[in-house]
Amino acid sequence: MIFLYIGLPLAVSAVLPLVGKASKRVLPDILANAALAGLLVYAATGARALLAQGPIVQQVRWLGEAVNIRIALDGFSLFMLMAIQLVSLCVGLYSINYMEHYGAKANYYALLLVMVAGMNGLVLSQDLFSVYIFLEVAAVASYALVAYGLGAEELEASFKYLMLSVVASAAVLTAIAILYGMTGALGFDGVAAGLRLLEANTVTGIAAALFLMGFGLKAALIPFHAWLPDAHPSAPAPISAILSGLLIKVSGVYAIARIFYHVLGLTPALSQILMWLGAVSIVVAAFLALGQSDMKRMLAYSSISQVGYVVLGIGIGTPLGVAGGLFHLLNHALAKGLLFLTSGSVQQATGTRNLDEMGGLAKRMPWTAGTNLIGALSISGVPPLGGFWSKLIIIIALIQSGEAALAVIAVLASVLTLWYYLIMQRKAFFGKLAERWVKVKEAPFWMTAASVLLALLVIGVGLWFATVFSTWIQPAADSLAKGF
Repeated sequence: MIFLYIGLPLAVSAVLPLVGKASKRVLPDILANAALAGLLVYAATGARALLAQGPIVQQVRWLGEAVNIRIALDGFSLFMLMAIQLVSLCVGLYSINYMEHYGAKANYYALLLVMVAGMNGLVLSQDLFSVYIFLEVAAVASYALVAYGLGAEELEASFKYLMLSVVASAAVLTAIAILYGMTGALGFDGVAAGLRLLEANTVTGIAAALFLMGFGLKAALIPFHAWLPDAHPSAPAPISAILSGLLIKVSGVYAIARIFYHVLGLTPALSQILMWLGAVSIVVAAFLALGQSDMKRMLAYSSISQVGYVVLGIGIGTPLGVAGGLFHLLNHALAKGLLFLTSGSVQQATGTRNLDEMGGLAKRMPWTAGTNLIGALSISGVPPLGGFWSKLIIIIALIQSGEAALAVIAVLASVLTLWYYLIMQRKAFFGKLAERWVKVKEAPFWMTAASVLLALLVIGVGLWFATVFSTWIQPAADSLAKGF
């Protein structure tokens, strides 16, 4: 029953505040992480077995009565579910130690599970209004989590994120209203069929522009990126990891891909727009990252740049380009989640995010330094890690499509990415250990374990990329091309 992906995290999130009254730490940690682990196991085993019979469509029921919401599982949504559950579980494990000093862990886990439920619901939705509903469920939880520390910086970042997200949501809802008014349908198939009959290209173009603005803002594509460099550094480290690793991709990239491929159709004009939006995001955000001294702010701009690669691949529209874009989505989710977790370990140990104040931390935090290096090399496209293979596939797809200029941009931007990550490594972990950091210790067990687990996944995806590609990426790309 695929509704379990939505129902389980919501049910556990409802119980957690009550559990928190009885136990401040142990029970919330166990319950939340058990729920996340259960979702991961279900995605890896039960759901994949069901999918072997073909795409699954289920009618949501409430107290035995059918609700006008249908959810569906295909190769694309299963791939996204696996990415969501993998990173979410690592974030949950990391939070066991990291969130100790925040207090109210049960409330934190409840919000985290609501956000996971929203993301799961979004990737399972089969109609436009459900996409909007689950988009908002995930967004509302993320606003609260960005501001969880209740400091001035967190509250300001959360407020900016909220205000810009309201604009994005309004654009998406307006586009849905336009399409519903034209076709009288909300389901993906019904809207697509209605648009083919009407041939209303102008109005469809307006809806496409609104969707692109709304989901582009959620994905933080340039020029819709203003909220992200504030929200990600200000949030607690595990939330930064899930925002960058998952939320901007699910709320932005996934929604763009699903609606443009299955509802509106990817026209040559839309393809060019997506490719150039991706290319501009890659280059501009890479230069912005290069100028940062705040560790988490550098990672935030890097997220914008790497999402540009994903959108670039999806925008090509060829089977190889789409597969490359989805592969990079997975690689970035794992590697950037890892980098934000390690940055949180550094910040908690030193009390600063300023790279200019660090130096030599690898001598005191070898596990954190090593796992951070693995994530940085993968994001930069260094072989044999996963990021190399996904970028290579995108570049080959660009060349095959006659987009040589964009291929050159992708290659040069990858060199730029390696440049600013080497700066991060040099300033934070290498060189002489400053006397003020002599007493710094390695991150606590669960924080280190979560980082090591993600680092092993990053290495594994790179070394066994052919298996990962054929098992998860290719079915997802085929599903996106075919529809339900």
